[in-house]
Amino acid sequence: MERRDLALLPKAHLHLHFTGSMRHSTLVELALRHGVRLPEALVSEWPPALRATDERGWFRFQRLYDLARSVLQRPDDLIRLVLETAEDEAAEGSGWLEIQVDPSGYQSRFGGLTPTLELVLEAARRAEEATGVGIGVIVAANRTRHPLDAKILARLAAQYAGRGVVGFGLSNDERRGRPYEFEGAFRIAARAGLLLAPHGGELQGPESVRPCLELLHADRLGHGVRSVEDPRLVEQIARLGVTLEVCPASNVSLGVASSAAEVPVRTLFEAGVPMALGADDPLLFGSRLVTQYELARSEHGFTDEELAALARSSIHGSAAPEAVRKRLLAGVDDWLAAPA
Repeated sequence: MERRDLALLPKAHLHLHFTGSMRHSTLVELALRHGVRLPEALVSEWPPALRATDERGWFRFQRLYDLARSVLQRPDDLIRLVLETAEDEAAEGSGWLEIQVDPSGYQSRFGGLTPTLELVLEAARRAEEATGVGIGVIVAANRTRHPLDAKILARLAAQYAGRGVVGFGLSNDERRGRPYEFEGAFRIAARAGLLLAPHGGELQGPESVRPCLELLHADRLGHGVRSVEDPRLVEQIARLGVTLEVCPASNVSLGVASSAAEVPVRTLFEAGVPMALGADDPLLFGSRLVTQYELARSEHGFTDEELAALARSSIHGSAAPEAVRKRLLAGVDDWLAAPA
């Protein structure tokens, strides 16, 4: 079987969280600099042993994420994070990145919601210039907070539509905060022409996915892997052309699947569901984008032609400008045409 270098395969990365994109070495360095004491799970025992299939496991995961976020204390820290993330993306063949951020998680240190978002956008602009990786920002609301907070974030995202913000999302524990509570926020984002990308179908099954499609009118769905529990729902996703942001290593780390082989990548692919593989939170799960493609190859028997199809799907499902899409799609064809 032909096996080309997956780091050379042009692709788009559509599911990456802001703090979770940080390099582990940077986390440790910034913690020392700012006097932040990290638990051993984020230092000597990294990557941490995680699970999120119960409330206690999710609480621990979220606590580790919040501790990691606490090392980002100065504007230069945010600028460094985005630059290093873009450098890592470039090394893995990602020519377009959409990074999710909830500005409310950082606003106390950076002067409020608007200054925080503007700092993130400035960091993205600098990183794009330095690396050549295109970057779009997805403003993500926290479903464990009040829906009015989500509306505030949606209005903020709408103000910066076309100026670096490309989408609006909904993250955190999907067992809390029902999608219908956030319809108003998603309507605001939709009117601004933003791509709609809520999380669903990770910690819960089809009952979490349907309202994201029917009430929030998702263009993409963060995770969505448990939609396979209802074949008719899978058919609906394929018919609508909703791209699933599938994160194999994350699914295993959080206990959604017992092994990478059990993540339904092959099932969804053969059902005609558009997919974009993602790393979710490399800082906590210990692997980046290329590893997700390697898992599709090693655990699901994906050929180079099928891996190229996954890369094309990630590009088509993105909010990348047309010129970037054409360049990346041409690169996928070149990768496939080159000798293994």
